[in-house]
Amino acid sequence: MAKLILSMDGLVLKEIPLNKERLSIGRKPHNDIQIDNLAISGDHAVVVTILADSFLEDLNSTNGTLVNGQPIKKHFLRNNDIIELGKYKLKYLADLQAGAAASDFERNAAIRSGQLKMPTELQLEPGDTITRSSVGLASVPKPPAPAPGAAIQLLNGPHAGKELELTKTLTTLGKPGLQVAVIAKRPHGFFITHVEGRQFPVVNGRSLDAQAYPLGDHDVIEIAGIKMEFFLKG
Repeated sequence: MAKLILSMDGLVLKEIPLNKERLSIGRKPHNDIQIDNLAISGDHAVVVTILADSFLEDLNSTNGTLVNGQPIKKHFLRNNDIIELGKYKLKYLADLQAGAAASDFERNAAIRSGQLKMPTELQLEPGDTITRSSVGLASVPKPPAPAPGAAIQLLNGPHAGKELELTKTLTTLGKPGLQVAVIAKRPHGFFITHVEGRQFPVVNGRSLDAQAYPLGDHDVIEIAGIKMEFFLKG
């Protein structure tokens, strides 16, 4: 299992296993990693782990987040990356053994440049046009998955009736800065996970939590004010 090593001035303070899909970092006590320092924003950053990969996102913090000395907004984490938040450092240690054993399917989320630009497959804001991005994870080719295909259909807004086939390993939905979720295509099904925003996705009228949620045929999802139906395609 991958982990983060928290330190300050060379002194190791804590070891944090990445055993959940969304791990928050900030000064407020509700964060998974609480750093009680004024240089750290209340909700400073988040680490999202999907399959064998993790990426870091700065949540518009006041003082920013550095990785290996460079300011980042979103960054795909690699083994031995050093995350800097004020005087504190978090060293990312990947689970190399698990990574070596991962199937080609699970490694489709690997990036080419070493830095993740969050791909937004669908900008779900009423009045906006639907945009498809070929940047980042969505552009990585992958072999056919054994799981049945699936798609989502928009149920409201100016693009009601439009469909998007979920053919990629990761499909991001929502509006960056407001609410973003990701649907992961895995060998045993499709799972939706919250990535960004104070509001969590709603499935069949029930608000989700930070954990991945398995999607079923004809589930109705609501993200950023747009409703969509998930359905399997045999």
